[in-house]
Amino acid sequence: MCPVWVHRFAVVTAGATLVLIFVGALVTSTGSGLAVPDWPLSFGQVFPPMVGGVLFEHGHRLVAAFVGLLTVTLMVLLTQWEPRTWVRWLARGAVLAVLLQGALGGVTVLLRLPLVVSVTHACLAQAFLCMVVALAVCTAPGWQGRLADQGEPQQPALWVLATVTAGMVYLQLILGALMRHMGAGLAIPDFPLAFGRLVPPLDSAAVMVHFMHRLGALGVTLCVGWTFARILSRYRAERRLLRPALLLGGLVLLQLTLGALTIWTRRMVVPMTAHVAVGAAVLATTVVIALRAARLTAAPAAVSGQGWRDGVGAGPSGPFLSVQVTS
Repeated sequence: MCPVWVHRFAVVTAGATLVLIFVGALVTSTGSGLAVPDWPLSFGQVFPPMVGGVLFEHGHRLVAAFVGLLTVTLMVLLTQWEPRTWVRWLARGAVLAVLLQGALGGVTVLLRLPLVVSVTHACLAQAFLCMVVALAVCTAPGWQGRLADQGEPQQPALWVLATVTAGMVYLQLILGALMRHMGAGLAIPDFPLAFGRLVPPLDSAAVMVHFMHRLGALGVTLCVGWTFARILSRYRAERRLLRPALLLGGLVLLQLTLGALTIWTRRMVVPMTAHVAVGAAVLATTVVIALRAARLTAAPAAVSGQGWRDGVGAGPSGPFLSVQVTS
């Protein structure tokens, strides 16, 4: 296993990525996406006057450059200190993702915010977050920890349920990005009803995307509730699962509240931006649970194989968001 300080650096990188997503959402919320019309410079300068929308757009570029630097540094550290081949390749993939993300950000500006590129930029940001979260949890000293009771009598297995939940959250974030960049955030102006009905008239693309996003929120809530109930009933004594499950439950409640506030306040900047950031935190937490469940509840036979000794296929026991650096 790599040194503890490398794990801590990975946690910092993941935390910085969450900050970057918040700052990126702030750019969209304030309509500052074209406040700086050129790229990679800003008005032909490295540091333009930070006023108005330039503060948000150029600030986003600076935070993105910082996260890129952290990611490259993390890859170098893991190349030097990490014995597991798959972890080193995951770090290289994260570097590739952050470079591609930067290029997409530039294309977004140069092509004047095309919908497809803007949505792809937002979706890749969430995928990159998943990669750095995985690096944070799999480098923790507690990675090799396992449950004494290996039985998993209920189906689907917890790791399958958590993985499905993470996939549902990611799809929901895609719908959210599409809705946001389409300008469909108020296509249905009331909540919890839709035009005073349970099902609105689906007479425009904006209304359909918005309503799908609401249905997606319901699906995510059900999946999270199922995962939370499984952990509470079966793994209550396992802190590495219980803690992120409690965090996940709180985040989902906060996210639903922020979604309602976004509509009720007519898309005010603070709730709209926080809604994006908390959505990313929900995704990160479900990834943590899925990886830990895969590691902690895997069949004993798998652990005795070479793949488990090398760390291949293992799930995490090191935490994220609630950091625990000792086993």
